[in-house]
Amino acid sequence: MPVETNNDDKKRVPDGLWTKCPKCEAILHTKELETNLKVCSKCGYGFPLSVRERIDLLLEADSLQEMEASMEPVDALGFADSQPYKHRLKTYQKKTGRKEAAIIGEGQMGPHRVAIGILDFSFMGGSMGSVVGEKITRIIELARDRKIPLIIVSASGGARMQESILSLFQMAKTSAALAKLKEAKIPFISVLTDPTTGGVTASFAMLGDVIVAEPKALLAFAGPRVIEQTIRQTLPHGFQQSEFLLKHGMVDVVTERNQLKPTLVRLLNFLYPPNRKN
Repeated sequence: MPVETNNDDKKRVPDGLWTKCPKCEAILHTKELETNLKVCSKCGYGFPLSVRERIDLLLEADSLQEMEASMEPVDALGFADSQPYKHRLKTYQKKTGRKEAAIIGEGQMGPHRVAIGILDFSFMGGSMGSVVGEKITRIIELARDRKIPLIIVSASGGARMQESILSLFQMAKTSAALAKLKEAKIPFISVLTDPTTGGVTASFAMLGDVIVAEPKALLAFAGPRVIEQTIRQTLPHGFQQSEFLLKHGMVDVVTERNQLKPTLVRLLNFLYPPNRKN
């Protein structure tokens, strides 16, 4: 007679052991995926990285000196869509443990001391409101004052609609700060990740002396669906992806995630060698 088995006796697969790739639908071992810097080994899709993972990827261990961590936005317009803006902010602050969608500071990248800014897509889509714009401006100014190169890693849906014209002001403010950085001959490398769109693309993200992108990242002002509806034409395959923009001169380098830091260090060695004479 067959022996009956209790379902509770069966070996259970722990939660989180496997991860499904949203691009090719391959089932990946989560630990191997993390070892591979969250890049799918089957199709090369890059899963989003958290701010902490970005810091660990780019900077030497424990070298980041964060600035302005307590700076937080206010609901100056009393804006409400599906919920009041101030409630939305509290939700994302609790979710991420941060006050805003940008983290800035000074850290070590190989032999280089750098000023760095990173946008957090998990905080309201990395959108740029008044505080994000102010923090980006301050890290630009720090790079100029300390005469150290600037790295900004973008991942954003664009300007923050809940702050209306106040968010649009940040496009001009960050661009003006970068113009002064350029006058001081301090290099700025812009790193574009998936996605980088809207007012962030239309301001500081595309103003780098060198623009580096991760593979297959969506880089755009307006999304492809909006463009197709406007011009009533089908867009070319891969339109607005990193590789397309590289081919058409809008991006300088497309590099795999595991080569991003070495690529940035090589660029800095060329643009701003540590043994230069000021």
